[in-house]
Amino acid sequence: MFRKLLTIEEAKTTIRQHFKPKPLGTEQVPLLQATGRILAENIIAQLNIPPFDRSTVDGYAVRAEDTFGAEETRPIQLELAGTINIGELPHVKITKGKAAEIVTGAPTPQGADAVVMTEHAERTDNTIRIYAPVVKDENIMKASSDIKKGQQLLTTCQPLGSREIGMIAAIGKPTIKVYKIPKVAVLSTGPEITEPGKRLTPGKIYDINAYTLSSAVTEAGGSPLYLGVIQDNLQQLQRALKRGLAQADMVITSGGVSVGPKDIMPSAANTLGKPGIIVSGISIKPGKPTTVASVFGKPIFSLPGHPASALLVMHLLARPLIQQLAGKEPQQSPQTKAYATARLFPAKGRRTYIMVTLKRSETGKQTAEPLPTSQSGAITTLAKADGYIEIPENTQFIEKDEQCIVHKFR
Repeated sequence: MFRKLLTIEEAKTTIRQHFKPKPLGTEQVPLLQATGRILAENIIAQLNIPPFDRSTVDGYAVRAEDTFGAEETRPIQLELAGTINIGELPHVKITKGKAAEIVTGAPTPQGADAVVMTEHAERTDNTIRIYAPVVKDENIMKASSDIKKGQQLLTTCQPLGSREIGMIAAIGKPTIKVYKIPKVAVLSTGPEITEPGKRLTPGKIYDINAYTLSSAVTEAGGSPLYLGVIQDNLQQLQRALKRGLAQADMVITSGGVSVGPKDIMPSAANTLGKPGIIVSGISIKPGKPTTVASVFGKPIFSLPGHPASALLVMHLLARPLIQQLAGKEPQQSPQTKAYATARLFPAKGRRTYIMVTLKRSETGKQTAEPLPTSQSGAITTLAKADGYIEIPENTQFIEKDEQCIVHKFR
């Protein structure tokens, strides 16, 4: 039996007391490999972007005052002084009555302070007729107008996506300092579990948990290390857990944590080092038999074998630690409001999490439709669930059509 069921708040407090997760160090990686990583340095621009005044259109670089008065019926004529190509410095100077052909992105020449679009000009040999006036700086992107030298572009602990990578590339950095990715060992237990790819014999099922949990580790910012399916044997479990602790920063297991004769995962985890088991059962549904151990400062999260239960507890307890080890701020689940499509009852005396799918009613309001609470072992529960509704222990029920908060998985 479980020593003492903790509330979910007590379990979280106990975990915080034993683990003070910090980033695991930094490494320099090529910029092309930095997408999805967490920045470990402030990014300061070492140059202006653009580094020169540049044309934003194809057309003619001019002195704006030379175009004043130009009309469709009375064009102003300018003399062609030369051509400016992209990727090279201009070799012409614009003086009164002169213009230079220019392409988008090319540096504007000395003396020019505007660009007339090709659509508003006409060229015959070396004569340019201007049919519409421009004002100073029109169609020009000024030097440093995008990024100024010395400007802080990005801050440490910021996730790197396509936009951030583009900003770093703009200032010419080929590599970037990021936090190391925490390794999380994942294993499943149970005589009925078979690894995908192997022949499924009678009485067996394929391993769901290792794959859903490994994917959840990746989503949290970690790198999963799959240790396979381990039989319910004390020595085998101890060896697997030791291997996981040696190779990873955290271990997550599923199955073998209830009160049956084969549920020996807590015993295995409790023999590996002090203090051992720190959480032995949580007053929640689903997820009551969840066990957490601390071994040499590393956590072992032993989750229930039911897929929906395992993924929920992973989301509630293990995910924040992985995020902190990866240099991320623990992120709250996105929330949305929806109306319950049925009366929802909590388990007596336990915090209850009811998986729901979000839909739109005929009137357009968002609804939360509960998935069967008796099917935490069904993979379709995972596939269909958009999130969960949390019902506190002291709440009798949530009424049908009552508005409630849905914690979204994504």
